[in-house]
Amino acid sequence: MTVRCRSAVPVFLVSDVDATARWYAEQLGFRTTGLFPPTPPASWASLERDGAEIMLQRLAGHQNPDLYARRRGGVWNAYIRMSDGVKTLYESLQNQPFLKKPLQLQPYGNWEFEVVDPNGYVIVFSGE
Repeated sequence: MTVRCRSAVPVFLVSDVDATARWYAEQLGFRTTGLFPPTPPASWASLERDGAEIMLQRLAGHQNPDLYARRRGGVWNAYIRMSDGVKTLYESLQNQPFLKKPLQLQPYGNWEFEVVDPNGYVIVFSGE
């Protein structure tokens, strides 16, 4: 019998699952594909966009520590590989206050930009 892993999904601790899910929908185009319980306050959510998935878990009062400056190049929480449209997505977000790092060509050949969500998680969007 073959063993094959299909995907890995980052799971973010947040104090408000419902508000965070709304932010991901409104700002980054994610849709909520799972929510439990279905009436607020939710304790868990699954968010998806074009096959990329992020899960949220509620932990009342949680505050994510800001570790970004502790590592040269920053500390990332999720890295989303895009098959196309990285420049288009960046341009649609270019003037937003949550943009952490602008679109740049990296030495390894990928175009990347970073955003920070309302909980302090850093998400990198990458494309060739």
